[in-house]
Amino acid sequence: MTAALLTTVLLIAACGLIYELVAGALASYLLGDSVTQFSTVIGTYLFAMGIGSWLSRFVGRGLAGRFVLIEIMVGLVGGFSSSLLFLAFAYTDSFRLLLYVLVLIIGILVGLEIPLLMRLLRDRFEFKDVVANVLTFDYLGALGASLLFPIVLVPYLGLVRAPMLFGAINIAVALWTTVILRQSLGARRSLRALCVAALILLGVGLWRANDILDLAEGNLYADEIVLARTTPYQRIVLTAWKDDLRLFLNSNLQFSSRDEYRYHEALVHPGLAALPTARRVLILGGGDGLALREVLRQPRVERVVLVDLDPEMTRLFSTHPDLRRLNRDALRDARVQVVNADAFSWLDAPGDLFDFAVVDFPDPSTFSLGKLYTTTFYRMLLQRLSPEATFAVQATSPLFARQSYWCIVATIEQAGLAVAPYHVYVPSFGEWGFVLAGRARPQLPSTLPADLRFLTLATMPEMFEFPHDMARVPVEVNRLHTQALVRYYEREWSAVTR
Repeated sequence: MTAALLTTVLLIAACGLIYELVAGALASYLLGDSVTQFSTVIGTYLFAMGIGSWLSRFVGRGLAGRFVLIEIMVGLVGGFSSSLLFLAFAYTDSFRLLLYVLVLIIGILVGLEIPLLMRLLRDRFEFKDVVANVLTFDYLGALGASLLFPIVLVPYLGLVRAPMLFGAINIAVALWTTVILRQSLGARRSLRALCVAALILLGVGLWRANDILDLAEGNLYADEIVLARTTPYQRIVLTAWKDDLRLFLNSNLQFSSRDEYRYHEALVHPGLAALPTARRVLILGGGDGLALREVLRQPRVERVVLVDLDPEMTRLFSTHPDLRRLNRDALRDARVQVVNADAFSWLDAPGDLFDFAVVDFPDPSTFSLGKLYTTTFYRMLLQRLSPEATFAVQATSPLFARQSYWCIVATIEQAGLAVAPYHVYVPSFGEWGFVLAGRARPQLPSTLPADLRFLTLATMPEMFEFPHDMARVPVEVNRLHTQALVRYYEREWSAVTR
Protein backbone atom coordinates (compact mmCIF):
# COMPACT_ATOMS: atom_id res chain seq x y z
CA MET A 1 0.00 0.00 0.00
CA THR A 2 2.81 2.41 0.85
CA ALA A 3 4.48 1.81 -2.54
CA ALA A 4 1.15 2.44 -4.27
CA LEU A 5 0.69 5.73 -2.43
CA LEU A 6 4.22 6.88 -3.29
CA THR A 7 3.61 5.93 -6.93
CA THR A 8 0.48 8.07 -6.66
CA VAL A 9 2.66 11.03 -5.63
CA LEU A 10 4.88 10.50 -8.68
CA LEU A 11 1.94 10.29 -11.10
CA ILE A 12 0.01 13.28 -9.80
CA ALA A 13 3.19 15.38 -9.88
CA ALA A 14 3.70 14.40 -13.52
CA CYS A 15 0.08 15.18 -14.38
CA GLY A 16 0.19 18.59 -12.70
CA LEU A 17 3.33 19.61 -14.57
CA ILE A 18 1.92 18.41 -17.89
CA TYR A 19 -1.13 20.68 -17.48
CA GLU A 20 1.18 23.58 -16.72
CA LEU A 21 3.40 22.88 -19.73
CA VAL A 22 0.39 22.52 -22.02
CA ALA A 23 -1.00 25.87 -20.89
CA GLY A 24 2.36 27.61 -21.40
CA ALA A 25 3.00 26.00 -24.79
CA LEU A 26 -0.50 26.71 -26.05
CA ALA A 27 -0.30 30.35 -24.94
CA SER A 28 3.06 30.67 -26.70
CA TYR A 29 1.70 29.08 -29.89
CA LEU A 30 -1.33 31.35 -30.03
CA LEU A 31 -0.12 34.59 -28.42
CA GLY A 32 3.63 34.58 -29.13
CA ASP A 33 6.27 35.93 -26.71
CA SER A 34 7.08 32.56 -25.16
CA VAL A 35 9.06 34.00 -22.24
CA THR A 36 6.12 36.12 -21.09
CA GLN A 37 3.58 33.33 -21.55
CA PHE A 38 5.57 30.66 -19.72
CA SER A 39 6.61 33.08 -16.98
CA THR A 40 3.07 34.24 -16.23
CA VAL A 41 1.58 30.75 -16.51
CA ILE A 42 4.19 29.25 -14.18
CA GLY A 43 3.86 32.12 -11.72
CA THR A 44 0.07 31.87 -11.66
CA TYR A 45 0.23 28.08 -11.31
CA LEU A 46 2.64 28.20 -8.36
CA PHE A 47 0.58 30.92 -6.68
CA ALA A 48 -2.54 28.78 -7.12
CA MET A 49 -0.74 25.76 -5.66
CA GLY A 50 0.04 27.87 -2.61
CA ILE A 51 -3.65 28.70 -2.27
CA GLY A 52 -4.53 25.01 -2.58
CA SER A 53 -1.98 24.05 0.08
CA TRP A 54 -3.41 26.69 2.43
CA LEU A 55 -6.97 25.52 1.78
CA SER A 56 -6.01 21.94 2.65
CA ARG A 57 -5.97 22.90 6.33
CA PHE A 58 -9.75 23.19 6.21
CA VAL A 59 -10.22 19.60 5.01
CA GLY A 60 -10.94 17.60 8.14
CA ARG A 61 -12.70 14.29 8.10
CA GLY A 62 -12.98 12.03 5.08
CA LEU A 63 -9.47 12.71 3.73
CA ALA A 64 -9.44 9.72 1.38
CA GLY A 65 -12.84 10.58 -0.13
CA ARG A 66 -11.89 14.23 -0.58
CA PHE A 67 -8.64 13.17 -2.23
CA VAL A 68 -10.51 10.97 -4.71
CA LEU A 69 -12.91 13.82 -5.58
CA ILE A 70 -10.00 16.22 -6.10
CA GLU A 71 -8.31 13.72 -8.42
CA ILE A 72 -11.49 13.42 -10.49
CA MET A 73 -11.82 17.20 -10.74
CA VAL A 74 -8.20 17.85 -11.66
CA GLY A 75 -8.33 15.02 -14.20
CA LEU A 76 -11.39 16.48 -15.93
CA VAL A 77 -10.38 20.16 -15.78
CA GLY A 78 -6.75 19.48 -16.70
CA GLY A 79 -7.64 16.89 -19.31
CA PHE A 80 -10.00 19.16 -21.22
CA SER A 81 -8.05 22.39 -20.57
CA SER A 82 -6.38 22.64 -23.98
CA SER A 83 -9.62 21.77 -25.80
CA LEU A 84 -11.40 24.60 -23.99
CA LEU A 85 -8.54 27.00 -24.75
CA PHE A 86 -8.44 26.14 -28.45
CA LEU A 87 -12.21 26.70 -28.71
CA ALA A 88 -12.01 29.94 -26.72
CA PHE A 89 -9.29 31.27 -29.01
CA ALA A 90 -11.34 30.43 -32.09
CA TYR A 91 -14.77 31.61 -30.95
CA THR A 92 -14.36 34.25 -28.23
CA ASP A 93 -12.19 37.17 -27.13
CA SER A 94 -11.74 35.60 -23.69
CA PHE A 95 -8.74 33.37 -24.32
CA ARG A 96 -6.43 35.10 -21.83
CA LEU A 97 -9.10 35.20 -19.13
CA LEU A 98 -9.94 31.52 -19.57
CA LEU A 99 -6.23 30.61 -19.67
CA TYR A 100 -5.54 32.07 -16.24
CA VAL A 101 -8.83 30.89 -14.75
CA LEU A 102 -8.00 27.32 -15.79
CA VAL A 103 -4.41 27.62 -14.53
CA LEU A 104 -5.74 28.92 -11.19
CA ILE A 105 -8.28 26.10 -10.85
CA ILE A 106 -5.78 23.38 -11.78
CA GLY A 107 -3.10 24.89 -9.54
CA ILE A 108 -5.45 25.05 -6.54
CA LEU A 109 -6.53 21.43 -7.03
CA VAL A 110 -2.91 20.26 -7.45
CA GLY A 111 -1.96 22.29 -4.38
CA LEU A 112 -4.57 20.37 -2.39
CA GLU A 113 -3.29 16.95 -3.50
CA ILE A 114 0.12 16.75 -1.84
CA PRO A 115 -0.87 17.98 1.66
CA LEU A 116 -3.78 15.52 1.72
CA LEU A 117 -1.52 12.67 0.59
CA MET A 118 1.03 13.58 3.27
CA ARG A 119 -1.70 13.38 5.88
CA LEU A 120 -2.80 9.99 4.51
CA LEU A 121 0.80 8.75 4.78
CA ARG A 122 1.55 10.07 8.27
CA ASP A 123 0.35 6.86 9.92
CA ARG A 124 2.85 4.83 7.86
CA PHE A 125 6.00 6.93 8.28
CA GLU A 126 7.60 9.30 10.74
CA PHE A 127 7.01 12.94 9.79
CA LYS A 128 10.55 13.43 8.46
CA ASP A 129 10.17 10.34 6.27
CA VAL A 130 6.77 11.47 5.00
CA VAL A 131 8.22 14.79 3.86
CA ALA A 132 11.33 13.20 2.35
CA ASN A 133 9.44 10.47 0.49
CA VAL A 134 6.65 12.68 -0.80
CA LEU A 135 8.97 15.43 -2.04
CA THR A 136 11.36 12.90 -3.63
CA PHE A 137 8.60 11.25 -5.65
CA ASP A 138 7.03 14.62 -6.42
CA TYR A 139 10.27 15.86 -8.00
CA LEU A 140 10.81 12.57 -9.82
CA GLY A 141 7.34 12.86 -11.36
CA ALA A 142 8.09 16.42 -12.46
CA LEU A 143 11.34 15.29 -14.08
CA GLY A 144 9.60 12.51 -15.98
CA ALA A 145 6.89 14.86 -17.23
CA SER A 146 9.36 17.52 -18.34
CA LEU A 147 11.24 14.93 -20.43
CA LEU A 148 8.15 13.26 -21.86
CA PHE A 149 6.47 16.51 -22.89
CA PRO A 150 8.80 17.65 -25.72
CA ILE A 151 10.15 14.24 -26.72
CA VAL A 152 6.99 12.11 -26.82
CA LEU A 153 3.76 13.90 -25.95
CA VAL A 154 3.78 16.92 -28.26
CA PRO A 155 5.17 15.13 -31.35
CA TYR A 156 3.00 12.02 -31.06
CA LEU A 157 -0.14 13.10 -29.18
CA GLY A 158 -0.32 16.86 -29.67
CA LEU A 159 -1.58 19.53 -27.29
CA VAL A 160 -5.17 18.25 -27.19
CA ARG A 161 -4.66 14.53 -26.57
CA ALA A 162 -1.67 14.81 -24.20
CA PRO A 163 -3.56 16.48 -21.32
CA MET A 164 -6.49 14.12 -21.87
CA LEU A 165 -4.18 11.14 -21.44
CA PHE A 166 -2.81 12.56 -18.20
CA GLY A 167 -6.31 13.47 -17.10
CA ALA A 168 -7.13 9.78 -17.47
CA ILE A 169 -4.06 8.98 -15.33
CA ASN A 170 -5.41 11.30 -12.62
CA ILE A 171 -8.75 9.49 -12.75
CA ALA A 172 -6.97 6.10 -12.65
CA VAL A 173 -5.15 7.29 -9.51
CA ALA A 174 -8.53 8.19 -8.01
CA LEU A 175 -9.92 4.78 -8.94
CA TRP A 176 -7.10 2.76 -7.40
CA THR A 177 -7.23 5.00 -4.32
CA THR A 178 -10.77 3.69 -3.79
CA VAL A 179 -9.21 0.22 -3.69
CA ILE A 180 -6.05 0.74 -1.60
CA LEU A 181 -7.84 3.01 0.90
CA ARG A 182 -11.19 1.27 0.81
CA GLN A 183 -11.24 0.96 4.61
CA SER A 184 -11.18 4.76 4.87
CA LEU A 185 -13.96 5.36 2.33
CA GLY A 186 -17.63 5.37 3.08
CA ALA A 187 -19.11 5.83 -0.41
CA ARG A 188 -16.83 3.63 -2.47
CA ARG A 189 -19.42 2.67 -5.09
CA SER A 190 -20.42 6.26 -5.81
CA LEU A 191 -16.80 7.36 -6.09
CA ARG A 192 -15.94 4.46 -8.38
CA ALA A 193 -18.94 5.25 -10.56
CA LEU A 194 -17.73 8.86 -10.83
CA CYS A 195 -14.26 7.61 -11.79
CA VAL A 196 -15.63 5.34 -14.48
CA ALA A 197 -17.85 8.11 -15.87
CA ALA A 198 -14.89 10.52 -15.96
CA LEU A 199 -12.71 7.93 -17.72
CA ILE A 200 -15.41 7.35 -20.32
CA LEU A 201 -15.68 11.11 -20.89
CA LEU A 202 -11.92 11.44 -21.35
CA GLY A 203 -11.90 8.35 -23.57
CA VAL A 204 -14.46 9.99 -25.84
CA GLY A 205 -12.33 13.13 -25.84
CA LEU A 206 -9.25 11.17 -26.91
CA TRP A 207 -11.25 9.47 -29.64
CA ARG A 208 -12.74 12.72 -30.96
CA ALA A 209 -9.72 15.00 -30.37
CA ASN A 210 -9.33 15.68 -34.09
CA ASP A 211 -12.95 16.80 -34.25
CA ILE A 212 -12.29 19.29 -31.45
CA LEU A 213 -9.29 20.69 -33.31
CA ASP A 214 -11.23 20.78 -36.59
CA LEU A 215 -14.04 22.67 -34.88
CA ALA A 216 -11.64 25.25 -33.45
CA GLU A 217 -9.45 25.64 -36.52
CA GLY A 218 -12.46 25.66 -38.82
CA ASN A 219 -13.39 29.00 -37.29
CA LEU A 220 -9.82 30.32 -37.25
CA TYR A 221 -9.17 29.78 -40.96
CA ALA A 222 -11.42 31.03 -43.70
CA ASP A 223 -10.50 28.27 -46.14
CA GLU A 224 -10.64 24.49 -45.97
CA ILE A 225 -7.89 22.90 -43.88
CA VAL A 226 -6.17 20.28 -46.02
CA LEU A 227 -3.33 19.43 -43.66
CA ALA A 228 -2.48 20.03 -40.00
CA ARG A 229 0.54 18.88 -38.01
CA THR A 230 1.75 19.58 -34.49
CA THR A 231 5.53 19.35 -34.08
CA PRO A 232 7.76 20.03 -31.08
CA TYR A 233 8.36 23.48 -32.57
CA GLN A 234 5.08 24.71 -34.05
CA ARG A 235 1.57 24.02 -35.33
CA ILE A 236 1.61 23.65 -39.14
CA VAL A 237 -1.68 24.22 -40.97
CA LEU A 238 -2.20 24.23 -44.74
CA THR A 239 -5.44 25.59 -46.19
CA ALA A 240 -6.78 25.61 -49.73
CA TRP A 241 -9.37 27.58 -51.68
CA LYS A 242 -9.50 27.01 -55.44
CA ASP A 243 -5.87 27.46 -56.54
CA ASP A 244 -4.74 29.27 -53.40
CA LEU A 245 -2.67 27.26 -50.89
CA ARG A 246 -1.86 29.03 -47.64
CA LEU A 247 0.63 28.01 -44.97
CA PHE A 248 0.08 29.01 -41.35
CA LEU A 249 2.60 28.46 -38.55
CA ASN A 250 1.12 28.87 -35.07
CA SER A 251 -1.90 30.57 -36.70
CA ASN A 252 0.31 33.15 -38.49
CA LEU A 253 0.16 33.30 -42.29
CA GLN A 254 3.50 32.45 -43.90
CA PHE A 255 2.55 32.57 -47.56
CA SER A 256 -0.25 32.47 -50.10
CA SER A 257 0.56 30.56 -53.28
CA ARG A 258 -1.11 33.32 -55.31
CA ASP A 259 1.45 35.98 -54.45
CA GLU A 260 4.37 34.31 -52.63
CA TYR A 261 6.49 34.77 -55.77
CA ARG A 262 6.57 38.52 -55.10
CA TYR A 263 7.99 37.95 -51.63
CA HIS A 264 10.53 35.27 -52.61
CA GLU A 265 11.75 36.97 -55.78
CA ALA A 266 12.30 40.17 -53.80
CA LEU A 267 14.04 38.29 -50.99
CA VAL A 268 16.54 36.44 -53.19
CA HIS A 269 17.30 38.15 -56.50
CA PRO A 270 18.34 41.73 -55.62
CA GLY A 271 21.25 40.27 -53.68
CA LEU A 272 22.09 37.06 -55.52
CA ALA A 273 21.83 38.50 -59.04
CA ALA A 274 24.36 41.20 -58.08
CA LEU A 275 26.99 38.53 -57.28
CA PRO A 276 27.97 36.92 -60.63
CA THR A 277 30.66 34.82 -58.93
CA ALA A 278 28.40 33.38 -56.20
CA ARG A 279 28.54 29.58 -56.25
CA ARG A 280 27.77 28.58 -52.64
CA VAL A 281 24.55 29.75 -51.02
CA LEU A 282 23.28 29.40 -47.45
CA ILE A 283 19.58 29.56 -46.60
CA LEU A 284 18.61 29.90 -42.94
CA GLY A 285 14.95 29.08 -42.35
CA GLY A 286 12.87 28.74 -45.48
CA GLY A 287 11.92 25.11 -44.89
CA ASP A 288 9.14 25.48 -47.47
CA GLY A 289 11.77 25.50 -50.23
CA LEU A 290 10.36 28.63 -51.90
CA ALA A 291 13.41 30.83 -51.37
CA LEU A 292 15.46 27.80 -52.43
CA ARG A 293 13.44 27.60 -55.66
CA GLU A 294 14.49 31.16 -56.48
CA VAL A 295 18.15 30.52 -55.63
CA LEU A 296 18.20 27.53 -57.98
CA ARG A 297 17.05 29.73 -60.89
CA GLN A 298 20.69 30.89 -61.04
CA PRO A 299 22.49 28.17 -63.05
CA ARG A 300 25.88 29.18 -61.64
CA VAL A 301 24.88 28.07 -58.12
CA GLU A 302 26.72 24.83 -57.38
CA ARG A 303 25.81 24.15 -53.75
CA VAL A 304 23.06 25.23 -51.37
CA VAL A 305 22.85 24.42 -47.66
CA LEU A 306 19.39 24.95 -46.16
CA VAL A 307 19.20 25.01 -42.35
CA ASP A 308 15.70 24.72 -40.90
CA LEU A 309 14.85 23.75 -37.32
CA ASP A 310 11.75 21.65 -37.97
CA PRO A 311 12.28 18.36 -39.85
CA GLU A 312 8.53 18.07 -40.39
CA MET A 313 8.57 21.26 -42.47
CA THR A 314 11.29 20.09 -44.83
CA ARG A 315 9.79 16.59 -45.00
CA LEU A 316 6.35 17.96 -45.80
CA PHE A 317 7.59 20.31 -48.53
CA SER A 318 9.69 17.60 -50.12
CA THR A 319 6.93 14.92 -50.18
CA HIS A 320 3.51 16.58 -50.52
CA PRO A 321 2.63 16.69 -54.27
CA ASP A 322 1.07 20.18 -54.26
CA LEU A 323 3.90 21.66 -52.23
CA ARG A 324 6.53 20.00 -54.37
CA ARG A 325 4.93 21.60 -57.44
CA LEU A 326 4.96 24.96 -55.69
CA ASN A 327 8.68 24.85 -54.86
CA ARG A 328 9.53 23.01 -58.11
CA ASP A 329 10.96 20.08 -56.17
CA ALA A 330 13.74 22.33 -54.95
CA LEU A 331 14.34 20.35 -51.76
CA ARG A 332 15.16 17.25 -53.84
CA ASP A 333 17.69 18.98 -56.06
CA ALA A 334 21.10 17.25 -56.06
CA ARG A 335 22.85 20.54 -55.28
CA VAL A 336 20.91 20.98 -52.03
CA GLN A 337 21.86 19.80 -48.55
CA VAL A 338 19.09 20.06 -45.95
CA VAL A 339 20.18 20.39 -42.32
CA ASN A 340 17.56 20.23 -39.56
CA ALA A 341 19.15 22.21 -36.76
CA ASP A 342 18.84 25.42 -34.81
CA ALA A 343 20.44 28.06 -37.04
CA PHE A 344 21.95 29.90 -34.06
CA SER A 345 23.82 26.80 -32.85
CA TRP A 346 24.66 25.72 -36.40
CA LEU A 347 26.35 29.04 -37.18
CA ASP A 348 28.30 28.87 -33.94
CA ALA A 349 30.09 25.72 -35.11
CA PRO A 350 33.00 25.94 -37.60
CA GLY A 351 32.14 25.22 -41.22
CA ASP A 352 32.33 26.23 -44.87
CA LEU A 353 32.13 29.78 -46.20
CA PHE A 354 29.31 30.95 -48.47
CA ASP A 355 29.04 33.58 -51.20
CA PHE A 356 25.46 34.58 -50.45
CA ALA A 357 22.98 33.92 -47.66
CA VAL A 358 19.22 34.18 -47.33
CA VAL A 359 17.80 34.66 -43.82
CA ASP A 360 14.12 33.71 -44.03
CA PHE A 361 12.88 33.22 -40.48
CA PRO A 362 9.35 33.82 -39.18
CA ASP A 363 8.77 37.24 -37.67
CA PRO A 364 10.37 37.87 -34.24
CA SER A 365 7.21 37.23 -32.21
CA THR A 366 9.01 35.26 -29.46
CA PHE A 367 12.38 35.48 -27.74
CA SER A 368 13.45 32.18 -29.31
CA LEU A 369 12.92 33.79 -32.72
CA GLY A 370 14.18 37.18 -31.59
CA LYS A 371 17.66 35.75 -30.93
CA LEU A 372 17.91 35.16 -34.70
CA TYR A 373 17.70 38.93 -35.27
CA THR A 374 20.39 40.02 -32.79
CA THR A 375 23.84 41.55 -33.23
CA THR A 376 25.29 38.25 -31.98
CA PHE A 377 23.52 36.30 -34.71
CA TYR A 378 24.58 38.63 -37.53
CA ARG A 379 28.21 38.59 -36.35
CA MET A 380 28.15 34.78 -36.34
CA LEU A 381 26.65 34.81 -39.84
CA LEU A 382 29.38 37.17 -41.05
CA GLN A 383 32.00 34.61 -40.00
CA ARG A 384 30.45 32.09 -42.40
CA LEU A 385 30.52 34.43 -45.43
CA SER A 386 33.32 34.97 -47.94
CA PRO A 387 34.84 38.49 -48.08
CA GLU A 388 32.68 39.70 -51.00
CA ALA A 389 29.48 37.96 -49.86
CA THR A 390 26.19 39.61 -49.00
CA PHE A 391 23.02 38.35 -47.34
CA ALA A 392 19.31 39.19 -47.46
CA VAL A 393 16.97 39.22 -44.45
CA GLN A 394 13.18 39.25 -44.32
CA ALA A 395 12.44 42.00 -41.83
CA THR A 396 8.63 42.31 -41.28
CA SER A 397 6.57 45.30 -42.44
CA PRO A 398 8.05 48.81 -42.42
CA LEU A 399 4.48 50.16 -42.59
CA PHE A 400 2.66 48.16 -39.89
CA ALA A 401 5.71 47.46 -37.70
CA ARG A 402 7.90 50.46 -38.44
CA GLN A 403 10.04 50.35 -35.29
CA SER A 404 10.51 46.61 -35.65
CA TYR A 405 11.73 46.97 -39.22
CA TRP A 406 14.22 49.74 -38.49
CA CYS A 407 15.35 47.91 -35.36
CA ILE A 408 16.45 45.03 -37.61
CA VAL A 409 18.25 47.48 -39.90
CA ALA A 410 20.00 49.19 -36.97
CA THR A 411 20.97 45.83 -35.46
CA ILE A 412 22.64 44.67 -38.68
CA GLU A 413 24.53 47.98 -38.84
CA GLN A 414 25.60 47.61 -35.21
CA ALA A 415 27.06 44.21 -36.13
CA GLY A 416 29.50 46.08 -38.40
CA LEU A 417 27.76 45.66 -41.75
CA ALA A 418 26.67 48.04 -44.49
CA VAL A 419 22.98 47.82 -45.32
CA ALA A 420 20.59 48.49 -48.19
CA PRO A 421 16.99 48.43 -46.84
CA TYR A 422 14.12 47.87 -49.29
CA HIS A 423 10.46 46.94 -49.45
CA VAL A 424 7.84 45.47 -51.79
CA TYR A 425 4.07 45.14 -51.83
CA VAL A 426 2.78 41.60 -51.29
CA PRO A 427 -1.05 41.51 -51.39
CA SER A 428 -1.38 38.89 -48.64
CA PHE A 429 0.81 40.92 -46.26
CA GLY A 430 0.80 44.52 -47.46
CA GLU A 431 4.08 46.42 -47.60
CA TRP A 432 6.90 44.08 -46.59
CA GLY A 433 10.47 44.86 -45.71
CA PHE A 434 13.85 43.30 -46.44
CA VAL A 435 17.48 44.21 -45.80
CA LEU A 436 20.54 43.50 -47.94
CA ALA A 437 23.81 43.59 -46.01
CA GLY A 438 27.51 42.95 -46.48
CA ARG A 439 30.95 44.16 -45.48
CA ALA A 440 30.54 46.82 -48.21
CA ARG A 441 27.24 48.36 -49.24
CA PRO A 442 25.48 45.90 -51.61
CA GLN A 443 25.02 47.03 -55.19
CA LEU A 444 21.97 46.51 -57.41
CA PRO A 445 22.23 43.84 -60.12
CA SER A 446 22.56 44.61 -63.81
CA THR A 447 20.78 41.41 -64.90
CA LEU A 448 18.00 39.17 -63.58
CA PRO A 449 16.81 35.67 -64.46
CA ALA A 450 14.58 35.83 -67.53
CA ASP A 451 11.58 33.93 -66.13
CA LEU A 452 10.73 36.08 -63.08
CA ARG A 453 7.06 37.00 -62.65
CA PHE A 454 7.43 40.21 -60.66
CA LEU A 455 10.90 41.67 -60.30
CA THR A 456 12.37 43.85 -63.08
CA LEU A 457 15.49 45.97 -63.38
CA ALA A 458 13.38 49.02 -64.21
CA THR A 459 11.26 48.87 -61.05
CA MET A 460 13.91 47.65 -58.62
CA PRO A 461 15.36 51.09 -57.65
CA GLU A 462 11.93 52.14 -56.35
CA MET A 463 12.07 49.30 -53.83
CA PHE A 464 14.97 51.03 -52.06
CA GLU A 465 13.08 54.30 -51.60
CA PHE A 466 10.94 54.79 -48.48
CA PRO A 467 8.00 57.24 -48.31
CA HIS A 468 7.47 59.36 -45.20
CA ASP A 469 5.18 56.90 -43.43
CA MET A 470 7.85 54.18 -43.66
CA ALA A 471 10.92 56.35 -43.21
CA ARG A 472 13.58 55.52 -40.63
CA VAL A 473 12.81 56.16 -36.94
CA PRO A 474 15.10 56.05 -33.87
CA VAL A 475 15.16 52.59 -32.26
CA GLU A 476 17.13 50.42 -29.86
CA VAL A 477 19.50 47.80 -31.21
CA ASN A 478 18.33 44.21 -30.70
CA ARG A 479 20.90 42.55 -28.44
CA LEU A 480 20.81 38.97 -27.20
CA HIS A 481 20.40 39.96 -23.55
CA THR A 482 17.67 42.59 -24.06
CA GLN A 483 15.69 41.60 -27.19
CA ALA A 484 14.18 45.04 -27.78
CA LEU A 485 12.86 43.81 -31.14
CA VAL A 486 10.39 41.37 -29.57
CA ARG A 487 8.91 44.19 -27.48
CA TYR A 488 8.58 46.44 -30.55
CA TYR A 489 7.01 43.65 -32.58
CA GLU A 490 4.50 42.63 -29.90
CA ARG A 491 3.36 46.23 -29.35
CA GLU A 492 3.09 47.20 -33.03
CA TRP A 493 1.32 44.10 -34.34
CA SER A 494 -1.03 44.02 -31.34
CA ALA A 495 -2.10 47.54 -32.29
CA VAL A 496 -2.71 46.46 -35.90
CA THR A 497 -4.88 43.46 -34.95
CA ARG A 498 -7.07 45.20 -32.36
